[in-house]
Amino acid sequence: MLGRSIVTLDHFILDRQIEFRYASGELSRILYDISLAAKVINREVNKAGLVDIMGITNATNVHGEEVKKLDVFAHREIIKSLRLGGQCCVLGSEEEEDIIPIRAEDSGEYIVLFDPLDGSSNIDVNVSIGTIFSIYRRQTAVDSVEGLRKEALQRGVNQVAAGYVLYGSSTMLVYTTGHGVNGFTLDPGIGEFLLSHPNIQIPAKGKYYSTNQGYYHLWEEGLKNYIRYLIEDDPATGRPYSLRYIGTLVADIHRTLLYGGVFFYPGTHSAPKGKLRLMYECNPMAFIIEQAGGTATDGFQRILDIKPERLHQRAPLFIGSKVDVEQVHHFLQKGR
Repeated sequence: MLGRSIVTLDHFILDRQIEFRYASGELSRILYDISLAAKVINREVNKAGLVDIMGITNATNVHGEEVKKLDVFAHREIIKSLRLGGQCCVLGSEEEEDIIPIRAEDSGEYIVLFDPLDGSSNIDVNVSIGTIFSIYRRQTAVDSVEGLRKEALQRGVNQVAAGYVLYGSSTMLVYTTGHGVNGFTLDPGIGEFLLSHPNIQIPAKGKYYSTNQGYYHLWEEGLKNYIRYLIEDDPATGRPYSLRYIGTLVADIHRTLLYGGVFFYPGTHSAPKGKLRLMYECNPMAFIIEQAGGTATDGFQRILDIKPERLHQRAPLFIGSKVDVEQVHHFLQKGR
């Protein structure tokens, strides 16, 4: 019996290009450039223990966090790849405080925001890490720096594509252009991403929850009550839930996408907006999860409807299976 035909990422992108209403090949080229940068990053990740690329750089980023050497490498590779194509008018990286304008003569129609290496605190202990990206189409023809800053601050609902790359036991690229979610696994033998997870659908309800429970004592009472509910023994409702937390957003969301359940990174009394960045992490993940049939909110409203005010704005995140996210909201509302 013949096996399933092999579909490469490049062929898949070209075949689906017609689904995009501005189909001209530009978005396809951006996705291709990101996948190329991901291959280069993957190569360095896989040999990180063999070269002088692990560890810190003795520098801090805009968030005051220690910058890992591999963070810097990934940041530069993505910028280099996207600048060469000429499809972008501005870039934004979680490692940069401000936008990264593209030369006027090369200015294209798209904005790409990215987290070059999510979970970098896990680099030196060989735990899964990832890259997250979000793509918008420019709304005006203004090329001033201030105009480009405004272009970069669009609501998540305006995204034309979003995705992530997971560097783990295998390397996967998962993305959406608003027509479902598909996953591709890198075959290192031929150097190609191959379609491995077509039309991903998140289960309506899961049996896992994912969060940094070490902050439990800092959470609002409604969320504490929700945790108590989850760990109760009640087979009729599928409880207790199992706690699964890696500490790399890409890895935790990837597991939630495939197996269902809920991931949350809430605010605390001292940090009411939480830790995650709206533009670089919450919006792209929310777009992916919604396209797979799930839900993403900040505890009050849909993530994709939030009007951003700053490039590095933070937001609480509750994301995953519809039933589970609705259950979280129920407890949050009762506790207020």
